[in-house]
Amino acid sequence: MYVVKSSLPQAELKTVSEALQGALVDLVDLSLVAKQIHWNVVGPRFRSIHLQLDEVVLSARTASDLVAERSSALGVPPDGRASTVASGTGINVPPAGWIKDTDAVSGMVAALGAVIGRMRERVNATGDADPVTEDMLIQITGDLEKHHWMFQAESA
Repeated sequence: MYVVKSSLPQAELKTVSEALQGALVDLVDLSLVAKQIHWNVVGPRFRSIHLQLDEVVLSARTASDLVAERSSALGVPPDGRASTVASGTGINVPPAGWIKDTDAVSGMVAALGAVIGRMRERVNATGDADPVTEDMLIQITGDLEKHHWMFQAESA
């Protein structure tokens, strides 16, 4: 049942909705991974990394809401359920237990890198189909790249 009708033609809507759903899954998982590491990071740089992880969580949660609402606006119900996120994520699961600060940083570099790579693919896929969605994904990707840069600088 479609409650909201999209202004996009069906072929473009399919492309855009797949990109938005994939972005939603990655962003929800990124927020969960960052929070898991946040709770378990230990080491000499605990405090700075702990605070930096909260910034990633906030960015990912804000972006996931934007993505889900864009999907809804186009008439496609977003799916952020745990089972959907678990089966569709491109991020490696962080280890259980305490995570050394250097491992936390390298884990976030890898997680952000994975999400950014997939987001760039979505930017490319949505460009012709829906420039509004493309623009939103570009802005989200730029924010994620800022976090990626900051974590890479932590590991230098």
